[in-house]
Amino acid sequence: MKQSRLMSLVESVANVIVGYGVAVMTQILIFPIFGLHTTLAQNLKMGAIFTIVSIARSFALRRVFEAIRMRTAK
Repeated sequence: MKQSRLMSLVESVANVIVGYGVAVMTQILIFPIFGLHTTLAQNLKMGAIFTIVSIARSFALRRVFEAIRMRTAK
């Protein structure tokens, strides 16, 4: 069965939200091990930056693979 556009959007948004939460929690747990001490606000900002970079990376890879698929479909 094909996934609807709405469900694709819901999945993408859920993925971003979960990824953001995982990034922030990982920072809170791991940074002190390496002697890095940050505030919650700093962790939230860094998590947002990591999330934006992740979205850009994911989009770029999707476009590359779509270009490969289109090239091999000819």
